[in-house]
Amino acid sequence: MLGSLFALLVSLLLVGLTATTGARFRPDDWYRELRKPSWTPPDIAFPIAWGILYLLMAIAAWRIYMADDSPLRTAGLIVYGLQLLVNAAWSWLFFGRKQITTALADIVLLLGLITLAIVLFANVSLLAAWLMVPYWLWVALALTLNTSILRLNHRA
Repeated sequence: MLGSLFALLVSLLLVGLTATTGARFRPDDWYRELRKPSWTPPDIAFPIAWGILYLLMAIAAWRIYMADDSPLRTAGLIVYGLQLLVNAAWSWLFFGRKQITTALADIVLLLGLITLAIVLFANVSLLAAWLMVPYWLWVALALTLNTSILRLNHRA
């Protein structure tokens, strides 16, 4: 029981560390001046959505970690860790470096890694896989938004 609680706390800590780049590199005047599609979610939606998604991700990873050891479990946790790194890079690339195109490449990679994590997780725990689906959907929306911002600001 104590080991399980510790594993959950570590999982929460890992997503918390990932979230620090989003807290450090946030929308600023540069972002506010960019042309964005009319369907862009309001700024307040992002921290709310990410808070929920990070919690779901942490629970999913915890469930996988607590499952019986197997090559699929190990592969799933490795891919999960990689996607956390790629996730953390996006805010730095987009808001910190103001590199819309590079951020787009990053988020395409991120969506691919999340997809792979879901497939691997599904072979270990269906619940863990389903807990990752809202994250996949949100990142797909973010990819579309990133693409639209690039298209609308291609000369900026």
